[in-house]
Amino acid sequence: MTKIYRLLTEDDTSAFCHKVSEALSQGWGLYGDPTYAFDHANGVMRCGQAVTKDVDVPYSKDMKLGQQ
Repeated sequence: MTKIYRLLTEDDTSAFCHKVSEALSQGWGLYGDPTYAFDHANGVMRCGQAVTKDVDVPYSKDMKLGQQ
C-alpha cells in the first residue's frame, strides 16, 4: 500500500469547495488544516487543502495523482 499526496488550490470561490468535495468522493482524505492567503499577483484570496490517499500501486514520479 502506498500513500500519495496532493495539494489542492483554488481561488476563494465555491470552485475550491467543489474541488475538495470531488477529491473526498474519490477516496482522498483531508490532511492537516486548510490554508488561506492573499495572492498579490492576481489580487484574490486563495485556498489550499492537502489530501492523501492509500493506493495499491507503487509510487512513481510519472503517475497522475489526480487519476488515482
